[in-house]
Parts: sequence; structure tokens; C-alpha cells
Amino acid sequence: MHISWLGQTCVKLQTKNLDEDVNILIDGYRPKTGDFPRSFSPQLALYSKGMENAATLSQNPFVIDSLGEFEIKNVMVYAVPGNEENIIYKISAEGLTIVHLGRIKKALENGDLEKIMGPDILLIPVGDGQNYLEPKAAAALANALEPRIIIPIAHKCDTDPDAKPITNFITELGLKPEATEKKLIIKKKDLPQEETRLIVLEKEY
Repeated sequence: MHISWLGQTCVKLQTKNLDEDVNILIDGYRPKTGDFPRSFSPQLALYSKGMENAATLSQNPFVIDSLGEFEIKNVMVYAVPGNEENIIYKISAEGLTIVHLGRIKKALENGDLEKIMGPDILLIPVGDGQNYLEPKAAAALANALEPRIIIPIAHKCDTDPDAKPITNFITELGLKPEATEKKLIIKKKDLPQEETRLIVLEKEY
């Protein structure tokens, strides 16, 4: 699986199922500033806060912006309620489980935690302000969910200049970050067995 961060809470997953490449776009919202693709051609598009201000999509993808369970091209998607009308996505593909917390701004209740506990990879918004978790709450939630890999999203970048920098979250979490390129390429066999890894992606595009 390939995982790329495109700024804000926008993430692109590239997975292969039954010898077919499946591109999944999560939170493809058009930013007010900064570099961002003009259009996307995913097979699957997920939105955590509705489709207002969505980026242009071509090739008629399958769109999910409501709660439920979906199976598309051998990819399982579970859309579960977060808070403040935010949708959290749990995605299963290539034997990996990825949880994308969307644009949550406050901690989750215990009942909500149970639905997404123990993901292989956690995509968590850490940029504080009006749209995201503040760093201390983000670190506490990341520890509570017990993922194998933590990937912070929604921190300061050219499309989100008002968000807090990633360093605030790293300090609160207390894990040494692993520097990566703009894309994480990972298979199930690559997952850590004991420790939790913190991987910071550079913004793609």
C-alpha cells in the first residue's frame, strides 16, 4: 500500500486488490491557498464532513459521505460516527487496517473508541485551532487507540498555514519521528510487532 498526505486532512491511498490498482482519496477538499491538484481520478472518494468545497473528481468514482459499511473492489470501508457530525473511516485492504479520524476537534467517547481500536495505521489530525485536535489531546487519543503506526495529518503546511506545526504534537507524543519521503510504501509484513512507530510524511504536490 502507498500512503500520501496532500495537506489538511487529505490523504491518498493506493492499494492493489485482485491484481487491480485501487486509488482511494480521503477528504479531497479544495484549500483556499497553496499547491493542490486541480482534479483527482480515484476509484473511491471518502468525505468526513460532507461534499461542500470538494475537489474535482473525474472518471465517476464511488463516493462515500455517510455512515455505513461498504465493499468496493475488495476494499472494506466502515464509516462510523465521530463527533460534531464528523465521519471516521476504518479501511481494510491488503491485510492492513487504516483509521482516518477526519476533522475531529475533541476527544472521542469510549463507545466511539471501541469501534476503531487497534488499527495498523492511524491518520490523526494534530494542528489545533478551529478545525483539529490540539496536540496534547491528539497524543492522548493516539496512545489510547494503540496503533502500530501513527501518521500525523492536518498540521501546518502551505495549504493550511494557520494550523500548528508538527513539532507540537511530536513533543506531546514523546516518540522519535521517522523521516520519510512524500509517500509511505508498506505491506503487512512491515508492521512493527511490539513498538509503535511515528512516521511524518512530507506534503505531496
